[in-house]
Amino acid sequence: MSEIVPPEVRPKPAVPAKPSHVAPPSSGSALLGYIGIDTIIEQMRKKTMKTGFDFNIMVVGQSGLGKSTLVNTLFKSQVSRRSTSWSRDEKIPKTVEIKSASHVIEEGGVKMKLTVVDTPGFGDQINNENCWEPISKYINEQYEKFLKEEVNIARKKRIPDTRVHCCLYFISPTGHSLRQLDIEFMKHLSRVVNIIPVIAKSDTLTLDEKTEFKQRVRKELEACGIECYPQKEFDEDMEDKSDNDKIREAMPFAVVGSDKEYQVNGKRVLGRKTAWGVVEVENPNHCEFSLLRDFMIRSHLQDLKEVTHNIHYETYRAKRLNDNGGLHPISSGQDTQEIPMPIKHTQVISKPTKF
Repeated sequence: MSEIVPPEVRPKPAVPAKPSHVAPPSSGSALLGYIGIDTIIEQMRKKTMKTGFDFNIMVVGQSGLGKSTLVNTLFKSQVSRRSTSWSRDEKIPKTVEIKSASHVIEEGGVKMKLTVVDTPGFGDQINNENCWEPISKYINEQYEKFLKEEVNIARKKRIPDTRVHCCLYFISPTGHSLRQLDIEFMKHLSRVVNIIPVIAKSDTLTLDEKTEFKQRVRKELEACGIECYPQKEFDEDMEDKSDNDKIREAMPFAVVGSDKEYQVNGKRVLGRKTAWGVVEVENPNHCEFSLLRDFMIRSHLQDLKEVTHNIHYETYRAKRLNDNGGLHPISSGQDTQEIPMPIKHTQVISKPTKF
């Protein structure tokens, strides 16, 4: 039998030395030694690396504005619906349809399930009255689907998230003003989804035309009371407000998309070749594509997801609960109210793509 060491003579555990990068606390109780609270960031990172995350983006606009090309350029991969299932024999739909394509992409060990939701037929008809209703219906259906999973007694550990986190709305580069359809769409949909307006194929405008058009669009949006993402009331602090004010001043983003590479000054660049040279997609002097990409993916992607969940989804959830008297909002045989407009769903799952 081993000898029992009396408690008073047991050696005390050594306190880990505080890493050099840990700054002393600015307020509260002073720590006498390193605890390891700061490792929670690394723990969260590892958890996210294992589970991955979802990001769902919707593109809306008339045919021929380069929606598929821009999305492919944003993620540097063939992720649009057209890239996976489009054929030249496809006819313009008589009404707005909803089609989606899902892919798992991987970069730096982080996996993301990206779903691109396309809206063929939007704005392509002679009579476009209420053509935004199928899109609004689709967005609310995804909130309803999430709510059904959330209120289940035995719900899933990780609820599949099909909610639309971002809607890219493509504005025709007319150089004049917004169409009434543009105003009506953003007025109705800005209440339920994060809308980011972009001027498509901005290389068709001169620099002066582009500047004047952007200013005119901003004034029209303000006059109609339309707030696009990021909304001013969601700024959490002065730092957020300062950063978001710069983004709001740059909207709508004048962009050019291309999946073709050209040799310019000894390096390969994405661009569009014209008679007078190559329009470089990622050159901020040529267009605002890089500003849109950095804003949407590199700085505000998580915020887009949080605003969707904490604002738009919570608004929908509160309304559903209130309509049902605060009781269980979903019964087994109850569905959402149907709007008599055809909606077609397609989904393509691709294998992980490593960059």
